[in-house]
Amino acid sequence: MTGVFGAPDPIRVLLADDDVVVRTGLAALLARRPPIEVVGEAADGLSALGAALSLRPHVLVMDVRMPVMDGITATRRLLSDWTTPEPRPRVLILSTFDSDEYVHSALRAGASGFLRKDASPDEIAHAVRVVAAGDGMLSPGVTGRLIQQTVRRMVEPEESELAGTELLTRRDVEVVRLVASGLSNAGIAAELGLSEPSVKNRVTKVLAKLGLDNRVQLAIFALKVGLARLS
Repeated sequence: MTGVFGAPDPIRVLLADDDVVVRTGLAALLARRPPIEVVGEAADGLSALGAALSLRPHVLVMDVRMPVMDGITATRRLLSDWTTPEPRPRVLILSTFDSDEYVHSALRAGASGFLRKDASPDEIAHAVRVVAAGDGMLSPGVTGRLIQQTVRRMVEPEESELAGTELLTRRDVEVVRLVASGLSNAGIAAELGLSEPSVKNRVTKVLAKLGLDNRVQLAIFALKVGLARLS
């Protein structure tokens, strides 16, 4: 069954963390936030791979530093080797450390989101729902750093990127600018007087038009072609 904004209902979650106290706490807080359902736990990356194959979670909440196999290696293995008919799980990295090296490595491995463990319970539950629905989720500070690092290395936009702007409607451009400003779908909806599902659909269509994978890439595109500026 599909719930609001395209997320499955219930959202089956697998937790992978070598700290049993962290796993127990996460399981308890997520269990109180339907439609999330914690279906299993793993104490290391290798165990998480086996559990994912048997339990078929929608979202795997994964720590980075774990014994036997770290979370980034496990993410890469899981997503590259997944051959079953069911859709691949989406990975949300939840780590004490948000160093640039970890964030870049996690995204390259295929993770859909990255949050610090000091995020609030509501923020973690929201990230699980967002990732389950097919969107990406990064801590605001992480997003800002990624964008600023990219902008510092930025060169002139390519012709294909400039041509991409011609595919955008006036409403598309409004949404792109607000994405680049850091607003969530809910914030964009409030700003433009639209429904949140309408904004989500609009962002998805814009990403498809431009051949981009996520909101961070969209924000960088907007800065590069001059649709937005760093504040």
